Amino acid sequence: MNENRDRLRIAVQKSGRLSDQSLDLLRRAGLVFRSSRDRLFLYGENMPVDVLLVRDDDIPGLLVEGSCELGIVGRNVLDEQRLAGADAPAPAELQALGFGSCRLAIAVPDNGLIKNVTDLAGLRIATSYPALLAEWLRKQSIDAEVVLLNGSVEIAPRLGKAHAICDLVSSGATLAANQLHELVTVMRSEAVLASSPRAQNAATAAQIERLCARIGGAQSGDGMRLLMLQAPRNALPAITRLLPSRETPSVLSLDGRPDDIAVQALCSELDWQHLEELKRLGASSLMVLNVERMLA
Repeated sequence: MNENRDRLRIAVQKSGRLSDQSLDLLRRAGLVFRSSRDRLFLYGENMPVDVLLVRDDDIPGLLVEGSCELGIVGRNVLDEQRLAGADAPAPAELQALGFGSCRLAIAVPDNGLIKNVTDLAGLRIATSYPALLAEWLRKQSIDAEVVLLNGSVEIAPRLGKAHAICDLVSSGATLAANQLHELVTVMRSEAVLASSPRAQNAATAAQIERLCARIGGAQSGDGMRLLMLQAPRNALPAITRLLPSRETPSVLSLDGRPDDIAVQALCSELDWQHLEELKRLGASSLMVLNVERMLA
């Protein structure tokens, strides 16, 4: 709404399954925050970036109206807003963030008469995501009634409000507790970084690009290890074949030891068996370090 605002605003879920991981990602991207008294606003101390802690359902609207330039939100919430907003400009997904994975699924009562998706025709399906469900039903050419419920969707069949439900599923424990089971997945979701559809000035666009690069760097280090070792030069081909490396290892000569080399490699899934095999190939001084962040 303020085209001349010189500080970037990011909307983040104030509580719930995405809240802690969203803030942790921003901190791993190098941001330092000071919290307001009501703990709903985090002021960026080392970058002109502030965080608004809000309800997840409000994040797409804040992006549409331009109150925030960026938001971290579930793809399911973002797509629901896009479909429900008709022809209005919708927030754009900039990048997936790799956490908060879940699926929007249709579930039906155990031991019921609904065995496949075609059995849904003519029935009532309760959901908090009417636009996503209606879009899926349209693509499947299934004529079913969408019943809007906010909260406690899983008890709708027991109350007689619907024959089936369409809700977010992670482990499936809530479905099992309510004697339901998944019939079909409507969409897969995770946390994403989204941007406002309002035009950004050059300074804001540069800030967004910088922050996205930092977030990408923080993500790229997840699960990665830096392996350092010394080995005979003639063992390099065998060592390279063994390493679960993302890219070609760096190889350095050692002063006064022409037959030996030092090797550095970024690896994933590096376990004790890899280290033992490297030792048998003649490697020594093996060291494995966690990678906190990377910037290409």
